[in-house]
Amino acid sequence: MDILYLLIPLSVVLVFLIAIIFWWSLRNGQFEDMEGPAYRILMDNDAPVAQAPKTPKTGENSPD
Repeated sequence: MDILYLLIPLSVVLVFLIAIIFWWSLRNGQFEDMEGPAYRILMDNDAPVAQAPKTPKTGENSPD
């Protein structure tokens, strides 16, 4: 029975701690976009790297 004097205050503190963490996550936008990151990996944004145009070497285009 004496353990209840310890467990009840600890459980109340734990509930308040969880509530504060949940409130902080709501205020900081942790739950704003839940599906965006899941679909972002499926989007193909990898464009092929454009190669630089080849410049002619000296003497290739000069008349002989």
